[in-house]
Amino acid sequence: MLTVLRNSWALLLGMMLLMLGNGMQGTLLGIRGGQEHMSTFQLSIVMSCYFLGFLFGSRMVPDMIRRVGHVRVFAALGSMISAVLIMYAVAPNWIAWSLMRVVIGFSFSGVYITAESWLNDASSNENRGQALSLYLIVQMIGIIAAQGLLNLGDPSGYILFVIPSVLVSIAFTPILLSVAQAPAFASTKPLSFKRLYTASPLGCVGMFLLGGVFSAQFGMAAVWGTQAGLTVREISIFVAGIYVGGMVFQYPIGWLSDRIDRRKVILGVSAIGGIGLMIPVFWDVPFWALCAVGALGGAVSNPLYSLLLAYVNDYLDRTDMAAASAGLLFINGLGAISGPVITGWMMGVVGPSGFFLFMGLLFSALAIYGLWRMTQRKHAADPTSSFTAVSPSGTLVALEVAMTEADGEGPEGHGHDEPKPEPQN
Repeated sequence: MLTVLRNSWALLLGMMLLMLGNGMQGTLLGIRGGQEHMSTFQLSIVMSCYFLGFLFGSRMVPDMIRRVGHVRVFAALGSMISAVLIMYAVAPNWIAWSLMRVVIGFSFSGVYITAESWLNDASSNENRGQALSLYLIVQMIGIIAAQGLLNLGDPSGYILFVIPSVLVSIAFTPILLSVAQAPAFASTKPLSFKRLYTASPLGCVGMFLLGGVFSAQFGMAAVWGTQAGLTVREISIFVAGIYVGGMVFQYPIGWLSDRIDRRKVILGVSAIGGIGLMIPVFWDVPFWALCAVGALGGAVSNPLYSLLLAYVNDYLDRTDMAAASAGLLFINGLGAISGPVITGWMMGVVGPSGFFLFMGLLFSALAIYGLWRMTQRKHAADPTSSFTAVSPSGTLVALEVAMTEADGEGPEGHGHDEPKPEPQN
């Protein structure tokens, strides 16, 4: 771990500053949009556009990197992010914001791909898993700390839009000055969706449903808070709680999943999330209880993402693991694009509680589908993969690393050469 810090501290510091900027903008737009009298549905479109841009970026940026190189792509997209963060305050209109969110989602996707490529290249086979874990922790710390910065100014002014722009601009300094050379960038031929679904129906359906959960948490939490009448301080605490829960419970749930049938963990964790998130739907609860429910949502969704990746690996050959990551990322992205729109619609129909209702229904659907899948396929008796924590905001590079890093001997000593069980459809 110390070796990773010594070799990659500048890159990790830059990524934390980037996450400070990204974490601020999502929450800030939800609050400022309410002050500008944008409707819940209009804000849901704004939030959804970030994930649309992110998905486009994940497909297009690798070709850009191969044509002009890492450094040029990184610098160009970073400048675009900094400019858009300032422009939000200049044009507080939902249509303009939607277009800018596509641009900034695309740009952040490209920046993450480039940074993750450098981090992967700077790591050895022995410490690549540790580097990925540190990367996840740094991302979480950045988003959590960003919520505190929201209390430094008035959302109706300009200063809170200037701060993330400055942070993002500063973030590129340690990264660009610390990278000795640009790593080679090779694309992996993607696994067809048919083969991916045949290998793991639960993994594919779960990734789609979780995409909706993540986008609701990341994009609509502040919109919900504004509609519910919370103060800026209360909204920032609530959003921070989501990511604290995700960071704290990532590894305990992962440890458990390496020792028992992963489907039981998926089912149990999803059921807990489904039940817990329904509490604010049916009962009026105090603010501290709302924060606890938000933290529960994060504690369930973030580990489930990594858990589903490990579960899919259990049914793949080693040669297919990296290729499968592209398909899983695309499936998750489709769910993320639809998440804010459906959440906004439900909030318009049933009120603020629609925010919790949407995520509770998705978790419940995952639990029910997981229960049904357990009747269709036997447990992988000799799983050859292990749980590797990865951030839901990670790009194809992080997913490829996570899936190949998990392809090792599990806690019970399962080797690489154990045959994968055949799918039973």
